[in-house]
Amino acid sequence: MGRAGPERHDGPDLARDALRRRLADLVTRRGPGALPVTGARYDLPETDDFTRPYWDAAAEGRLLLRRCAECGRAHHYPREFCPFCWAGEDRVAWEAASGRAVLYTWSVIHRNDLPPFGDRVPYTAAVVDLAEGPRMMTQVVDCAAADLAIGMPLTVAFRETAPGMTVPVFRPVAAGPPRED
Repeated sequence: MGRAGPERHDGPDLARDALRRRLADLVTRRGPGALPVTGARYDLPETDDFTRPYWDAAAEGRLLLRRCAECGRAHHYPREFCPFCWAGEDRVAWEAASGRAVLYTWSVIHRNDLPPFGDRVPYTAAVVDLAEGPRMMTQVVDCAAADLAIGMPLTVAFRETAPGMTVPVFRPVAAGPPRED
């Protein structure tokens, strides 16, 4: 017996899924019959008037969060309203983050066909718990995969991905000055 309701996959959905699979095959295939690779980049965020303060701060080496004056909770990714209590934009404001975090989880990416990620492999995609509370998707840099550990302390760093576009990434906290024996 089949499933009914919005989860059902037949008719136009089935044809659309088949087209998606065919296009994915053409895009990732090399040689004759492949679609031409465009200059599109998939590592550049879309900016708008609302997120401009976030990206301007990143370009200056600062990480911003949004905090709700109604419930007091910080959140990330930036939204015009509080995702916890639904307070409106008049109750949510930008604030500087400490830049401290701990590693929640990660995955080492060995293959990515989207430009320019293919030139960066392997790289470590991660989720970090910011000191202020929110979780953030990011990348861990300057750390071998074998040295990663859940709960390891991290600090924010910034990488220019294109002229005028800087994104936050995280690196391990330095262990301090070398010991003198």
